[in-house]
Amino acid sequence: MNAAPTTARSITKTVTIERPAREVFDYLADPANWPAWAVVNVQAIEPTDDPDWWLMDTPHGPARLRIRGNAELGLLDHDYVEEKASWQVPARVVANGTGTEFMMTFFRPPAFSEEFFDQQVALADTELATLKRILEADG
Repeated sequence: MNAAPTTARSITKTVTIERPAREVFDYLADPANWPAWAVVNVQAIEPTDDPDWWLMDTPHGPARLRIRGNAELGLLDHDYVEEKASWQVPARVVANGTGTEFMMTFFRPPAFSEEFFDQQVALADTELATLKRILEADG
């Protein structure tokens, strides 16, 4: 008998940014920009010998980031790997008139308790507000 598939709990966070979608995509697709807006989770970042992966300093120690982007489709999926857990985060940049909606969906890794997951996802609000402030100030 096959076991029933398990579904991870998820939370999607969205921010509206008054900038063209292509500008938002280009900014987010460059990992070098992440310490400026992902202020809770990314303290510093640098490229590695593998052009797909970047090494980050985070509050939880070293981690790796890989962005799997497609500008035409607005895809900014990324993989975040650290010692305790790894996350695959689907992310989208969607045009909304002359502005943009940026969305990220977080799935609870099995290693995270419900309470810890909620705490970590709540921190995304700070990061998305910072992203909005930075990109709208540059306009």
